Amino acid sequence: MAPAADVAKYAAGLEVGTLMDVRKTYKLFIGGEFVRSESGRAYRFDGSINVPRGSRKDLRDAIRAARTAFPGWAARTAMNRGQILYRAAEMLDGRRAQFVEVLGGGRTASREVESAVDALIWYAGWTDKLAQVAGNTNPVSGPYFNFTIPEPTGVVGIIAPEDPALAGLVRRVAPALCGGNTVVVLAPEAAPLPALTLAEVLATSDVPGGVVNVIGGYHRELLPWLAAHMDVNAIDTAGCTPEELTAIEKAAAENVKRVIKSPPGELSPQLITAFMEMKTVWHPIGV
Repeated sequence: MAPAADVAKYAAGLEVGTLMDVRKTYKLFIGGEFVRSESGRAYRFDGSINVPRGSRKDLRDAIRAARTAFPGWAARTAMNRGQILYRAAEMLDGRRAQFVEVLGGGRTASREVESAVDALIWYAGWTDKLAQVAGNTNPVSGPYFNFTIPEPTGVVGIIAPEDPALAGLVRRVAPALCGGNTVVVLAPEAAPLPALTLAEVLATSDVPGGVVNVIGGYHRELLPWLAAHMDVNAIDTAGCTPEELTAIEKAAAENVKRVIKSPPGELSPQLITAFMEMKTVWHPIGV
């Protein structure tokens, strides 16, 4: 007697032994979990791929998750954050073939994946050196020590660039995480798959839930709320058009939010400090 599974295949008109083409379902990455948009909406990418279309509620959930995860992530030792970023680089390198395919294949895609892995490793090495390079002992008149100490800004909203879609995103997320911030990433509309697939890498590495959150959707629906949300401390505009940048600056001015406008480019420790605050501490000199 034929197995029940074979009977079901015959009933569906499928030949036993043939492989079915199972399409991948992309989801939002919020609080360390892959979730569908609360609205159930999606938009069609590349003619056949459904990309989750996040709503204002999804964005609020992502910001809440990032805010909740921030104290724990900022309190980790610099060495531990470096280890976690290095582990993410290992996981990304282990899925090199998948990312090359997502990026369109060929040498250009392969070089972009290598660049993204190098960026994670490079910023992993900066975590325990940042305080010495960015911090300072200030000369003051009086019986005091005066120190300048870098501290994380908090929750950073990142508008991911479309080109390069993977390396450009990693070069924005890694320095923010290096300094102890948590992030909410808005994937580009025209090239969302690298950002959504990178979330799978972070989910299988040691990055705690809520430290990185990835939202897909239309910029015109989400950008105004990301820029105006009071729980977002800074916003990176690497993937914005000039019109979007103007709107973000206007919305951010109403709650004194830091707007970072440096374009995606080379690796730089200055980009780490762009996501940080400098705190001055006075301490009396003991006898």
